Amino acid sequence: MKKMVTLLAAASLAFVFSLQPVVANIPAAAMTDERGVPTLAPMLEEVTPAVVNISVAGKRVTRQRLPEAFRFFFGPNAPQEQVREQPFRGLGSGVIIDAKNGYVVTNNHVIDDANEITVTLKDGRQFSATVLGRDEESDIALLQLENPRNLTQINIGNSDQLRVGDFVVAIGNPFGLGQTVTSGIVSALGRSGLGIDRLENFIQTDAAINSGNSGGALVDLNGNLIGINTAIIGASGGNIGIGFAIPANMMKNLVDQIIEFGEIRRGVLGVRGGNLTQELADALDIDRVRGAWVSEVLPESAAERAGIQAGDLILAIDGTPVHSFTELAAKVGTIGAGREVQLRVLREGREMNVTVELDERGTQQVNADSIHPALEGAELTREERGGIRIESVESGSPAARLGLREGDVIIAVNRQRVDSVQDLQRFVQNARGVVALNLRRGNSSLYVVLPN
Repeated sequence: MKKMVTLLAAASLAFVFSLQPVVANIPAAAMTDERGVPTLAPMLEEVTPAVVNISVAGKRVTRQRLPEAFRFFFGPNAPQEQVREQPFRGLGSGVIIDAKNGYVVTNNHVIDDANEITVTLKDGRQFSATVLGRDEESDIALLQLENPRNLTQINIGNSDQLRVGDFVVAIGNPFGLGQTVTSGIVSALGRSGLGIDRLENFIQTDAAINSGNSGGALVDLNGNLIGINTAIIGASGGNIGIGFAIPANMMKNLVDQIIEFGEIRRGVLGVRGGNLTQELADALDIDRVRGAWVSEVLPESAAERAGIQAGDLILAIDGTPVHSFTELAAKVGTIGAGREVQLRVLREGREMNVTVELDERGTQQVNADSIHPALEGAELTREERGGIRIESVESGSPAARLGLREGDVIIAVNRQRVDSVQDLQRFVQNARGVVALNLRRGNSSLYVVLPN
């Protein structure tokens, strides 16, 4: 049976936790009833009012390229593609993180393309909501309720302190049934490589999570929010005991940026590398295989200024162990630009601490050959109004022979919109068969096909 990774927005719920004026605060001792029988009821009675349902409505635009025969029949002025708007409705979950201001956290895919967002509380009250900010790469969105009043918020826990085996509780609205609570343990930490988001550092749990739980809460036994439920692995989109949640610390870093700046100002370290294999560790005489191995330090980057060197093994960031290069990228990518972080580095058998002030992504140019060999010779940077701008093209380079010019803007790959270099890299690498880049050149639009 084929494995399927499923985002949980099909009939997904929204869990809302507010920080003021009511904060769920449950002592660990309150885990037995008056008869001394173990129970989670006291904690859940405090937390579940902060869990909300989110219903959305909107229109999605679909584009279909018309056949050549159609354009030939109607002449050169025939449309290149057919554009349709299709109405949709969806359900999700969310968490109130600030009761006073009416802030609700959910998944970005729950509210994507929505024109109307309605949040329903456990007591039945409904509020309209607007999107304050969103991050597609980590699948986090922040909503604000209109005229918030008498809300309950949840306390945000420290997800970096989680250990495999800790008990957790998932709260959501599976299959649109209504608020549902399931329990389990933390099955694994730092999960990545699932192809769900671009920044992956998931908490894995066996607490039953099903379609409809997107944006829902994963809490510890004290009622602290430690994750936002996002996806499951299952043959048909159903629970088989493998669910994933975005760590609360990652979520909070992103939400704080949205509240302060109105956008995500993503941090960049400026290194390339990978996971350390046993063979590579043996070759480099490194006595461990956990960590983020640095193969290259980009010129004029935050890492170079801090003294990071090629061959370093990054073991921890701000005291939290790093097990893989993917985990490092996810942690750095959700920390705001300009922030100082402390890295624990292993270099030639000696551990040291290095303080780094992160750059902001978008201020650095990217060598396009890291995305596809045919793009070698082009320098890329993110365009503020969308797309990837080609800053320069070396004469005689593969990029020049492909027909790329300085000032071109890559706006789509195989009709998938591109908003970041990471988008471009992911779409190119995941494409099967022909890879067609849609370019904007002045007032014209054209396609360039990358060679296989």
